[in-house]
Amino acid sequence: MGDVIRFPQPTNRPTREVEPAPLWREAVGRELRDERRGQERTLADVASDAGVSTQYLSEVERGRKEPSSEVIEAVGGALGLTLVDLTARVTRRLVATRQAPRGPLALAA
Repeated sequence: MGDVIRFPQPTNRPTREVEPAPLWREAVGRELRDERRGQERTLADVASDAGVSTQYLSEVERGRKEPSSEVIEAVGGALGLTLVDLTARVTRRLVATRQAPRGPLALAA
């Protein structure tokens, strides 16, 4: 006898796309960039004060590098932020991202 091939049965349930949660390094990078730009400072200025290269700081801000806690503290310190303040800001950003409505939004009149 031959093998029986079973095909999956179609469902009527709509598929829902789930956006992946932002990575911590991306959220930290966005927060650092927003703060630096808010202070109207250049990458070179902040990188020099933090003791990191301009290229590395750029990659951190773009979420391309996973900086150590020491680097995060140094860059945050160069911007006048404590590690606790920066962490709180990133946490608020991530919470707001998760709570933001996705997809169509209907408002009642």
